Amino acid sequence: MIGCLCIHGFTGDPWEVQPVADSLAKQDDWLVYTPVLPGHGKSATELKSATYEEWVYAVEVAIEELEKRCSTLYVIGFSMGGMLASYIAARYPVNKLVLLNAAAHYVNPKQFFKDMIGTIRFHITGTQEEDQLIELYEQKFRETPFAAVGQFLQLIQKTKPYASRIKIPTLIIQGELDGLVPLKSAYHLYDVIESEEKELLVMKQSRHMICHGFESDKVINEIQTFLTSS
Repeated sequence: MIGCLCIHGFTGDPWEVQPVADSLAKQDDWLVYTPVLPGHGKSATELKSATYEEWVYAVEVAIEELEKRCSTLYVIGFSMGGMLASYIAARYPVNKLVLLNAAAHYVNPKQFFKDMIGTIRFHITGTQEEDQLIELYEQKFRETPFAAVGQFLQLIQKTKPYASRIKIPTLIIQGELDGLVPLKSAYHLYDVIESEEKELLVMKQSRHMICHGFESDKVINEIQTFLTSS
């Protein structure tokens, strides 16, 4: 059986990677798991007491459980989840890795909170249309405790060195119009990952929520092709 761990991003929940997870779960003999990181998935205020160590521990437990059940392991990480995925790929017997807008570099947090709230709809989706999910994210960004941002920054600092230890096939997909994670993040990861089989795809029309944007079908197809090819 193939086990696939999908990891969402900071302040987010499994919805961020759900289109990819749902598509892969339709494959025969696949077990796809998308855990909710501690402090996430409900009110953003619950992040106040969450620590980066808890986020790391949660994905370690998840991959260990999949390892018990599956002979082949894949990991997909979005945004902050991409850095957690890199950490897991460097330390566990993972066979393939997919990084989606992985946050090796990121918008300055103070500037993020100053400028992003008023324009988050455009930066994430490229549209000004009303949408309940976008309203939810606006609320999350307003409520996110600054202590949680500090934990986010620590997680990036702690996990970033592990990318250079990755030697397995890796697919990096980055939205060129991402307003939160800059393109240089993808180039950095591509440069430091030591795998002989690695690929960087830049989606010209995609913003941060790359699994829900204009090119989501293309993103899903690229991931499926990469993971199902021998």
